[in-house]
Amino acid sequence: MRLEFVENGPIRVEGKRFVVRVGEREEVLERPRLSLCRCGGSGKKPLCDGTHARIGFQAPGGVLEVEEGD
Repeated sequence: MRLEFVENGPIRVEGKRFVVRVGEREEVLERPRLSLCRCGGSGKKPLCDGTHARIGFQAPGGVLEVEEGD
């Protein structure tokens, strides 16, 4: 699994199928990439809706790769 922390933006997760559960709500998304809010301002949490750009969110970029071990 690979997570990309976009400079001044969301966390991008690469995959194929995502199941997003929030409270009683469950949504299945079939797509190659998902952007998660990290500014706290999204109206679609946990998904990013672009609010970070409007509010001037600032944070460094980076990558986290999770490798499956034996």
